[in-house]
Amino acid sequence: MKKWITLFTVTVCLAMAMPAKAQIKFGVKGGLNLASASLSDAWDAKGNADNYTGFFIGPMVDITIPIIGLGVDGALMYSQKGAKISFDDDLGSTTFKQQGIEIPVNLKYSIGLGSSASIYFAAGPSFYFNMKSDDDLTFDTMKGSLDYDKSEVSLNLGAGVKLLRHLQLGVNYNMGLTDSAKAKIDSSKSSDMWDAINGESYKSKIWQVSVAYLF
Repeated sequence: MKKWITLFTVTVCLAMAMPAKAQIKFGVKGGLNLASASLSDAWDAKGNADNYTGFFIGPMVDITIPIIGLGVDGALMYSQKGAKISFDDDLGSTTFKQQGIEIPVNLKYSIGLGSSASIYFAAGPSFYFNMKSDDDLTFDTMKGSLDYDKSEVSLNLGAGVKLLRHLQLGVNYNMGLTDSAKAKIDSSKSSDMWDAINGESYKSKIWQVSVAYLF
């Protein structure tokens, strides 16, 4: 709850700092997450991570200062991400699917291409709150668990185009700064593979393609 209050306070302060002539628009944003995982060294030595495709959707707000092209946007979205992790020695693979609430807050700089089009560059933090606590971690007929962190922080870097004053198309790279999850293994199921990944974590890395409509 404290994190939500802090985020709300920061958003209100940013809005109050904007000039009176700032343009504020509300809209809907959605798109695809092409997600993978950056494995810790010990885990990476025993396997590899492949892409997982999910989606995101939710309301957004876009605040722009006319003439100078600076602005801020934020969104409150349902978002799916995950990874497919394959293990060495033909021990199979496991797909992890995270579901949560994503709140990106980006600083934007736009360059006009005429009266009805512009390009923009964006960067800022993103906050992710997991809806579930864990997933089964299975290989070689044995099971452990993958425990998700309650919240994650990542960095957004993106660019896109604004068309007809209402439509935005964007591409974004989301780089995890904190852990997404950690492997938890029952000590009674000890083996070289289990011991190697027990307590090891991964960070999410995501390419996002988005479409937004502003009213």
